[in-house]
Amino acid sequence: MSFRTFETASVGNGIHHVTVKSAALHHRADISFYIPPEAKTENLPLVILLHGVYGSHWAWLYKGGAHQVLDRLIKEENLPPMMLAMPSDGLWGDGSGYVRHREADYASWIVDEVPEAAAQLDARCKDAPRFIGGLSMGGYGALRLGLLHPQKFTGISAHSSITDVPPQMKDFVEESLEEFSLTGNGPLAVIDCAKLCSPLPHLRFDCGTEDILIEHNRTLHRDLETAGIPHMYEEFPGGHTWDYWHAHLADTLRYFKTCLAV
Repeated sequence: MSFRTFETASVGNGIHHVTVKSAALHHRADISFYIPPEAKTENLPLVILLHGVYGSHWAWLYKGGAHQVLDRLIKEENLPPMMLAMPSDGLWGDGSGYVRHREADYASWIVDEVPEAAAQLDARCKDAPRFIGGLSMGGYGALRLGLLHPQKFTGISAHSSITDVPPQMKDFVEESLEEFSLTGNGPLAVIDCAKLCSPLPHLRFDCGTEDILIEHNRTLHRDLETAGIPHMYEEFPGGHTWDYWHAHLADTLRYFKTCLAV
């Protein structure tokens, strides 16, 4: 795969902003990247972080401080350097759900094109382990896309996740369910994707005990247990906030480190 256009700006301290012409979306799309200065290895694991509703490619950087969390863990806990890819969701309505719509494939954008853009920016991630994570709508995207494409992702970790689209999206977005124009997606509920998944990537998710989505996450945990699907589920104090996601991104990155050691 190659992009018709690939525009990049390095803004310093390992941060890069990229705009590509996406064949999946039929328009331009943005990705923010962070490459730690300490990354001297030949292979650079790729972590794709998906944002929630209303946001875009800048959210994990400038609201979540993802690069700061990664730097701290590298220095304090000997976390191996990883490349962070933080794409927009395609910017449909209040949130695309990271699923295929009739007019654009927001799932293929993440699964196929974002890794290609990462490899074009830094070839060291091309054949390295690949992980996917996210928050809220992005947590849903990480869980669903990781489970539907287990050959492409070594591990999945999600925070405060929607667990089924579009039913749970109605509480967040202005668009009606009919406007989503879903087509050719296969299963949409995370549990249905998990039941079809083989081989299973390393799988974890967490949620705050005061989060509006806590019961959906508890239900997913129980359903995975009933189905005998291995996973890690954790609850922590907190709500559906950037304070929570900033704090617990560290748990995601630590989890991905353990996946590399398996």
